[in-house]
This record gives sequence, C-alpha cells and structure tokens, in this order.
Amino acid sequence: MEALKQGADTLFILLGAVMVLAMHAGFAFLELGTVRRKNQVNALVKILVDFSVSTLSYFLVGYAVAYGTNFFVGAEQLAARNGYELVKFFFLLTFAAAIPAIVSGGIAERAKFWPQLIATAIIVGFIYPFFEGVAWNQHLGVQAWIKNLTGEEFHDFAGSVVVHALGGWVALPAVILLGARSNRYRKDGAISAHPPSSIPFLALGAWVLTVGWFGFNVMSAQTLDKISGLVAVNSLMAMVGGTLAALLVGKNDPGFVHNGPLAGLVAVCAGSDLMHPLGALVVGSVAGGIFVFMFTLTQNRWKIDDVLGVWPLHGLCGTWGGLAAGVFGNKALGGLGHVTIGGQLIGTGFGVAWALVGGMLVYGLLKVTMGLRLSQEEEFDGADLSIHRISASPEREANW
Repeated sequence: MEALKQGADTLFILLGAVMVLAMHAGFAFLELGTVRRKNQVNALVKILVDFSVSTLSYFLVGYAVAYGTNFFVGAEQLAARNGYELVKFFFLLTFAAAIPAIVSGGIAERAKFWPQLIATAIIVGFIYPFFEGVAWNQHLGVQAWIKNLTGEEFHDFAGSVVVHALGGWVALPAVILLGARSNRYRKDGAISAHPPSSIPFLALGAWVLTVGWFGFNVMSAQTLDKISGLVAVNSLMAMVGGTLAALLVGKNDPGFVHNGPLAGLVAVCAGSDLMHPLGALVVGSVAGGIFVFMFTLTQNRWKIDDVLGVWPLHGLCGTWGGLAAGVFGNKALGGLGHVTIGGQLIGTGFGVAWALVGGMLVYGLLKVTMGLRLSQEEEFDGADLSIHRISASPEREANW
C-alpha cells in the first residue's frame, strides 16, 4: 500500500507539473495575441527560452536556495520513492518559471533579448526562491515570528503572493526603467493606441492558462491524500467572478474579458483552500474590477507602458489575493479559519517589498551595464526581424 501511495503521489504531482507547463503556452499566446504583429515571433521564443533558462537556474541553484536540497547525488538516490522529489522539483519549477513569463509581458516589444535571459537566471536562481523559502519552507524564522505576532502564519496556498504578486512587482521596475514604446505617448498629450494583433490568439492564451490553473491550484496539495474539491470549485468561482466583473467594468472589451478570469484566478490562489465558494466569487469579482481599472489608469493616466498589464494583473491582484485570504478565509465569512488579516498583511507586504527591491537592483544593473532596450531602428522594424530575422507571417516566399 505504501508503494502504491508513493506511485500515486508521484503521478498526481507529475500531472500538476504538466498542466502548469502547459500554462507557459498560455503565456506565450496571450503575449503573441496582445503585441503588434512585428513582435509575435519574439513572444513565442522568449517564453520557451525563458523556461529553459529557468529550468537550469532553478535546478542548479534556486531549488537549493528555497528548500536546501540539491540534485548532485547519484541517480539511484534521486529515483527513491518513485522519483517523487524529482517530480516535485518539476512542479515547483513551473511556478518559478512563471516569474520571467510574467515579466516578459510587461517589457514586450522593446526589450533586448539577452539581458532579459540574464535577469531570468538571477530572478529564478535567487530572488524568487529566497521568498519561496521564507513563505513555504520556514526560512529565517519569519513565519514563526508572524505566528507569534498575529496568532497564525502567513498563508499562501498556491502562490497569489509567492508567485503572482512577486512576478508583477518585479516587472514594475523593469517596465519603468525600460520606458514606453516609441511614439506611445506624444508630447502633445495624445496616446497612440496599439490594439491587440490577434484576439483569437489572445483568447487561446487565456483559455490555456485558465485550464492549466486548475493544476496550479489543486495540485498545490502535492500529495493525493490532501487533494481538495474546495480548491477546485473556489478556483472556478473566482474565474467566473473575474470574467463577469471585467465584462461589466471593461464595457465588453474582449481583451479585458479574457484577462478577467486570469485576474480572478491570481487572486484566489492564496486562500483557495480556505474560502467558501461565495467568498471566492467575491474575491475574483473584485480582482476583475481591479485589473480593468488599474490597467486603464496605468496606461492612460500614469503613462506606464505595461504592455500586457502584468503589474495590475499579477502584482495588484496577487496582492489583493494575499490580503483577501485573511478576510474570506475567516470562519465568520464561511471560511475554514486558521488565518489572520494581520499575518496576511505582513507576509504580503514582505513579498511586495522584496520583489520591488529585487526588480530595481536586477534591471537597474542591467540597464547600466548592458542596456535593456532595443535601438530605435530595431524597435521600429520589430523584435521579430531585429532579433530572430523572420516575421510570424512572411508576406511571400523567396524566389529562387
């Protein structure tokens, strides 16, 4: 029976890893559909190569930073318990690799290729796993300190703060340091609209992310005996709430509608194992509204050219999710309890501050040493031709 349980747990977390791996295709197509046509190839290449760099960085360094475990032992030892520890690494890697995938959407259409890969290696090798270890592996005694102070530890079941808020707040300094796309904001105050190049691809990306998210959240249990249908239905309700709120607040805009479910799912990650489904519906609905309102505000009023809106979507909705777990996870609102607003506030604040400082240091140093931005001519031609020497849809075949 023990061998059967080990095999079942390994298969369970492997399926979760594969579902979250598929979400990276969602990141790619969401970005591809949002950027202009001359940057579509770059979107696809970035996500795949970022994932590959993330794998090496997390395998060699990041996983050890977060969990104190390395893989520099014999294969016989690695294969113990059906290779569960290896598959657990695979599952957690897909979370870590989401950070550069999130950043990619914010800095799209004008960022250099190689400096971003260097940033990916540093972020996944140290910045992300440092906070991951604090939140999920009791590092530095921070969780014990929060529990002594507030009565409960900081709770983030599936990464509203650890993954999404951290990714969004790391991206914000990168977007600001990079500057807006050329001619996006004009001296006379006019704003040049850059509509999505492909709503079908944008929608495909959103759907792939949404489906994969049930692996992201449900499989965060990590073993089969801890699986919870509450997590699945809470994820569903938050997704629906985010979609409908984005539809209403965004006035039928398809870009907002397809980002709405993502906003809801970002926000519900932290407390999906604690909330009542009606609480999850409220959390997702608020997140959908936050995304539409703050995306519009950052783009039009503050003139921060965050192409996919990754700071509102992941940074702010993730922050809201961390705090919301402390509200809607309480028994008074139908939750399971074992969470406090104070604990959530401290843990979320720590994550946001760490991400901001990390993002400023990494991208600030890269800007000074290597430069972050394509030349004006390269940006005009588009990242596809400038970096990859081919467009997504060549107008004609070569004549020999």
